[in-house]
Amino acid sequence: MTAHLLLSLALRSAAVGYVLVLIFLPLAALAHQSFAAGWDRFIQDLSAPQAAAALWLTVETAAIATAINALFGTLSALVLVRYEFPGRWLLNALVDLPFAIPTLVAGLMIAAIYGPTSLLGTWLQQGGMAVLYNQPGIILAMVFVTMPFTIRSLQPVLMGLERDQEEAAFTLGASPWLTFWKVTVPSILPGLLTGVFLTFVRALGEFGSIVIVAGNIPMKTQVASVYVYGEIESYNPQAATSVSVLILLISFLVLLLLERLTRRPGERLPRLFQWTRQKDPRDSESVVPTAAI
Repeated sequence: MTAHLLLSLALRSAAVGYVLVLIFLPLAALAHQSFAAGWDRFIQDLSAPQAAAALWLTVETAAIATAINALFGTLSALVLVRYEFPGRWLLNALVDLPFAIPTLVAGLMIAAIYGPTSLLGTWLQQGGMAVLYNQPGIILAMVFVTMPFTIRSLQPVLMGLERDQEEAAFTLGASPWLTFWKVTVPSILPGLLTGVFLTFVRALGEFGSIVIVAGNIPMKTQVASVYVYGEIESYNPQAATSVSVLILLISFLVLLLLERLTRRPGERLPRLFQWTRQKDPRDSESVVPTAAI
């Protein structure tokens, strides 16, 4: 029992220490630096016109990109899981491409397609729709870098989903569209929520591709991450950390909401140890600590 307890404590201490060193301590240091000049300075930094515009543009474009990926990501996951067609393996491999390439390269790819010298970019500009250095370019970059989240979150759920209820709905006369909304969507909702929330959080912090496709035009195409970079270069770390803390706070609240929505009904947060009476080879009445899962 003592060896098991020591092993459990060592493993949990290593896990907690890993998270503290890599995540909690940097976040605490950033928050401390942000509020070092006081709460009034923090509010002043966030309410500055350029900072407020960058924050609003970031949240707005991230929400639009999330909605686009929620729709097309769900359809893509359904196609990849339930249909066989030539080139399916290649399409499934391409889904992970945004994870594999640097985001700066992603921005260059978008600029090459929609730039003013490209065929498609010239045609769009003639129609009055400029992609680069405008909001459509920001949204397109966010959609590209976050595309895998919804698809990869839904694929395992769809693979393990029994189709008995869908077939029963078809038998009762429900249309494919009604069956999808009333039967399929509720069954895959946890995976869908995971993909949607992770997409939104990732889009909030996108930097590399947006620098290429949107530039750094204050009050127009300057997102929060680019604003933070500009303030650092302008030797104004106080404003940079204030905006960073707000973005981190939004992301943290979104992840907390995701954890709450995807938690099973009645499930409680795990405790450090859950003491249960188990059968021990040496003593059937021994109390053995069991790590809570």
